Amino acid sequence: MGRACLPRWRLGRLMAGLQVILGLLVITVSLSCLYRFHSAGYFLHNEDVCNNIYTIKEVSNEGFDIKALHDRVDEVLEKMDNLYEKLEKTVKEMEKSKDGSKKEMKKFLEDEVMKPFYYAHIGLRQIRLPKPEGIRNSTEKEEPLINKFLIEEIRQYITPKENRVGKINMFGTERVYNTIGHACALMKKELEKYMDYDVGAYCDDDWNLAQKLMLNGCDPLPRRRCLTRASMTYQKPYPINESLWKLPDDRNVRWGNYQCRNFACLSSKNPKRGYTKCTGCFEMEKEGDKWVKNSTLLVDFMIKDVLRVKPGEIRIGLDYGVGTGTFAARMREKNVTIVTTALNLGAPFNEMIALRGLIPLYLSLNQRLPFFDNTMDMIHTTGLMDGWIDLLLMDFVLYDWDRVLRPGGLLWIDRFFCKKKDLDDYMYMFLQFRYKKHKWAISPKSKDEVYLSALLEKPPRAI
Repeated sequence: MGRACLPRWRLGRLMAGLQVILGLLVITVSLSCLYRFHSAGYFLHNEDVCNNIYTIKEVSNEGFDIKALHDRVDEVLEKMDNLYEKLEKTVKEMEKSKDGSKKEMKKFLEDEVMKPFYYAHIGLRQIRLPKPEGIRNSTEKEEPLINKFLIEEIRQYITPKENRVGKINMFGTERVYNTIGHACALMKKELEKYMDYDVGAYCDDDWNLAQKLMLNGCDPLPRRRCLTRASMTYQKPYPINESLWKLPDDRNVRWGNYQCRNFACLSSKNPKRGYTKCTGCFEMEKEGDKWVKNSTLLVDFMIKDVLRVKPGEIRIGLDYGVGTGTFAARMREKNVTIVTTALNLGAPFNEMIALRGLIPLYLSLNQRLPFFDNTMDMIHTTGLMDGWIDLLLMDFVLYDWDRVLRPGGLLWIDRFFCKKKDLDDYMYMFLQFRYKKHKWAISPKSKDEVYLSALLEKPPRAI
């Protein structure tokens, strides 16, 4: 009996020993892994770990003839260029033909051959190959914002672009940096939708999405490599002697994203016109009276009186407000060039200004003015900034105006309105720059609100 139990007891001891050994081995491996994780910095949030995981390593050229690949791709591109030129020449010859079958063939070539060929050609040109010259490639380690986005066009856009010759460029840098607004990272979904397109194809009719991004701080927007859409029935604009005071042709606007479908619908008498600011600004008869006819209100200054303050000195300026360019049209009659800021808030303001033969500047209140210091003779503002605006935001805007206004330039505050109780705060905002007062007027707007108009001159401030 004892002899029968002995083998079992020895086997039990053997299994127990084996379990102990396996247990020690597991503990050893676990401790080793923990040590490696700790030394790599995972528990200390070492940024190098993230860089190692999420960045693109330099492409190794060992055993791979990159120059031959470049030469081969260039050869293919050259052949595609030549073939495309031949197809284009053939299509032009078909245009001259009166043969109906050739016209059908021309349409087939354009739609089924040339367009796909063109998109394929563009796509091949956009492939980023390692550079045989040895110029360092831009990596995501240098631009961590790239990891925020999945759409390749956004990543392509914000990646710094190396100079092809490997030298400092005319701007004094080794690469060109494309910028986007800081809030673009917060509006990732909307921005990726905006940038999700086929390179070289037509863009979606999504200007309203772009404007939404701008107004929410994603400004400036990235450039896009798609073809903008125009109205399918676009007509040439009216001559300049007609266009200033005539409603444009309805066919020159894409009306798809507006409540109205023509300019007549934008009348102030239409309660469903789609916009609330600048009532009547699409009615040329009413607009024609502004700044040229005397008014009963002291706050209504005449253009002739303003220009008399600086005779011959006002040549260029900025109209910062909401409207269809009427101020710029009147100033143009006085040989003064005015750039008009505009957003398409419910109506085609930018198109209207341009079709009148004036210059629209598609700009939100968030953005720094794209002018150099001390360059504008005049800044005029009406209809946009009033008592709703935060004082700190207004301070930044006014300092930007002061930056671009030249010494001796005029700041024309036109019909700014606010509540009576806030008037002192806003008056301080305008007067803090110690501009010379040429005109200053306050008139009641309602029981609790007042208008303020002022014509101020920037001092020299020579240092």
